[in-house]
Amino acid sequence: MTRLASIGVAATLVLGALGACKKDEAAKQAPAAKVEPAAEPPRSNTPPLDPNNIVSIALASKDHTTLVAALKAADYVTAASASGPLTVFAPTNAAFDALPAGTVDNLVKPEHQADLKEILKYHVTTSVLETKDMKDGEVISMANGAKATLHVADDGTVTINDAKIVGSVRASNGIVHVIDHVLLPPAK
Repeated sequence: MTRLASIGVAATLVLGALGACKKDEAAKQAPAAKVEPAAEPPRSNTPPLDPNNIVSIALASKDHTTLVAALKAADYVTAASASGPLTVFAPTNAAFDALPAGTVDNLVKPEHQADLKEILKYHVTTSVLETKDMKDGEVISMANGAKATLHVADDGTVTINDAKIVGSVRASNGIVHVIDHVLLPPAK
């Protein structure tokens, strides 16, 4: 080995040793890094969902945030994501806004959960009803046991009671018909 090569090897060893010493000193001076346990993700009352089921469709809709909040307040997210088949008549946010002031705020309170559940169940039937198969004057049974009446106008417009169906979306567990009014169950 030449003298120049020997100096190069020695310099590399010395610099490496100095670097190691500096790391050791830095480690002694720096406080030990705290390893925090991984934070648990926030819990949700929404179960893992099929991306094409009724609840997923509602969750993805900016026009149904009030309905989603009502489903959560009634603890119906799991029920509405069931295997079906279900037909859900889904009021838009504007439909909820048309209710008397304070109605929705009162219904989502825990002490009014039974009333909220009755209203929500009046928006569901346990079969798949396509608008093309609906008949004028047809009476259907809703999940709360009450009846609702379908109307088909000459121009093809379909309503349930007084709520107009403004759109429909097929789901893996049924169908969602978007409606422009909240359906209120008949008095018992």
